[in-house]
Amino acid sequence: MTCIVGLVERKTIYIGGDSASVAGWTSRVTRLPKVFKKGPFLIGYTTSFRMGQLLEHSLHVPLQPSSERDDMRFMVTVFVEHVRQLLKDRGMAKVEANSESGGQFLVGYRSRLYSIQADFQVNEMADGYDAIGSGAEYALGALTALRGAAPTQRLKRALEISAKFNMGVCGPFFVRSMKMR
Repeated sequence: MTCIVGLVERKTIYIGGDSASVAGWTSRVTRLPKVFKKGPFLIGYTTSFRMGQLLEHSLHVPLQPSSERDDMRFMVTVFVEHVRQLLKDRGMAKVEANSESGGQFLVGYRSRLYSIQADFQVNEMADGYDAIGSGAEYALGALTALRGAAPTQRLKRALEISAKFNMGVCGPFFVRSMKMR
């Protein structure tokens, strides 16, 4: 279900999402936004509305100390550990074969776009854009083809193309941005 797209351009993070709420063969339009700002983070999620609600309303991550210059290290050792603990405490983390898993979401932080995977891996794509969810492959193709277009237009068009080919993606589409330092 869903498609979340993001990109970085000129120290601004853009993340867009669709409005599909899918259960089995039923797809409806939700009013719940899948993209939101939380402190210094811009987050767009898939997997579970409950996970997204916990990230938006219950996640508290300490500020990165000015002495810590490695943003990836901060995301791996502080940010994701707070997410993992929150999902575990609130019954959203799954444990199978002694391995924890959560959900998938994009995070814009300090002019960088990170993808958090279900196993809590933190990734960052070299080309400055990414997509997750059931419509990700179509959106990635569109984002590549639309290189050079204005960021908001590029993301909305990628979401539209994803919705054309994936039944788990639908409008309306929303894009949020956050200027980073």
